Amino acid sequence: MSLPAWTDHVRDSLGIETEVDLKSLLDATRDIAHAVERPAAPVTAFLIGYAAAQRGGTPADVDAVTARVLELVAAWPAQD
Repeated sequence: MSLPAWTDHVRDSLGIETEVDLKSLLDATRDIAHAVERPAAPVTAFLIGYAAAQRGGTPADVDAVTARVLELVAAWPAQD
């Protein structure tokens, strides 16, 4: 099964109507994993989804929260 098919299956099963921008989400989690640490990526992805849902759950909400998190990543101190 492909990632888009899996994502659609989970969305449908959970009653989530908002489309998922897989490229944006994967890019963000990659940046988080490299700038912070690997386990931070899935935790932050959850937090992005939660925060976006609190704001209304639209694709624009997801984009805005993701952009804010990427600002936080850019400001995070570099690893040694």
